[in-house]
Amino acid sequence: MTETKVLGPQPSATVRRMKEYHPPLGDRSGLRLDFNENTFACSPRVLEALARVSRGDLTRYPEREPLERRVAEHLGLAPAQVLLTNGVDEAIHVLCQTYLEADTDVLIPVPTYSMYEVYASGTPARLVPVPAENGFQFPLTSLLAAITPAARLIAIANPNSPTGQAVQRADILRIVEAAPYAAVLVDEAYFHFHGETVVDLIGRAPNVIVARTFSKAYGLAGLRLGVLCAAADQMRWMRRAISPYSVNSVALACLAAALEDEDYLRWYVAEVLAARAEFESTLRRIGLPFWPSSANFALVNIGPQHRAFVQAMRARGVLVRDRSSDPGCDGCVRITIGTREQTAQGLAALESALGEIRWSPQSAQASIPKPL
Repeated sequence: MTETKVLGPQPSATVRRMKEYHPPLGDRSGLRLDFNENTFACSPRVLEALARVSRGDLTRYPEREPLERRVAEHLGLAPAQVLLTNGVDEAIHVLCQTYLEADTDVLIPVPTYSMYEVYASGTPARLVPVPAENGFQFPLTSLLAAITPAARLIAIANPNSPTGQAVQRADILRIVEAAPYAAVLVDEAYFHFHGETVVDLIGRAPNVIVARTFSKAYGLAGLRLGVLCAAADQMRWMRRAISPYSVNSVALACLAAALEDEDYLRWYVAEVLAARAEFESTLRRIGLPFWPSSANFALVNIGPQHRAFVQAMRARGVLVRDRSSDPGCDGCVRITIGTREQTAQGLAALESALGEIRWSPQSAQASIPKPL
């Protein structure tokens, strides 16, 4: 008798075609300039709040509504317009589940944050990448031309990662007007380092959705906290799509303390902005091509030696992120900017690493648009 091998249940066609994401974590000891995190620490008030979490608190399911009211007040919105999420990654997932189905389009200017494509590829919608213009400028004309009645989601990171480029408010408004049946996501993960927002459009433009994170300036990446802002009529569908307990009680217990310590937030942001100016000045001095950034990182053009550069930086105790696999980014490396002291350490390692690999300005790939 022939035995039939049981293969077990098979994944759906949608999951089989879903793009994989493998964060290059591993050993991250040293100066972490690879993930655009807060490189210093969260507010000390957060640790105080964490210490007040009792064993009994952990026995109860989390309740995000009280904190959503607090965040709504902070953003000048109504509680019905705010939804806390398990990081912005869950926010993106929720939007894809809410709006994307067969015969619809999701428009994504590229290069950009990879999770837009990852979660969109987990739906039957068509992915429409819109390449950036020369020098990674926002592709407004191409994006407007790509909008059809099938467009249901347009994802705009502002500022964008990995390029650091910002999108003008006027350009966002043109897209919002041109795509009335599409959810226009403006991902403001790096808002605090840029200072410009479209949160004021929430409720005024029914298709505008803003995402923020507490992982960057606030330094709460380990707690996984994000927020979606949208018109109440749209938000009710997102609340249907999200898990009711996806934001854990420990994160919720720390959030109010992080919001209240505005002095600490201002200090850290000021440190990063000052360090960013010093970082870019040094890059100009040594002739390393880069794209001026509106975020807490910079994209530099190392050229063919990008892998050797990343390894040389790691050998010096500094982690940086190779972005060469992103569209149009061959030879590029992204470097997070932290405090001024950390940036000085990172720059010293950078100059030493460039010397080790015998880098010269002429070695950067000519195929990449001249950024400066």
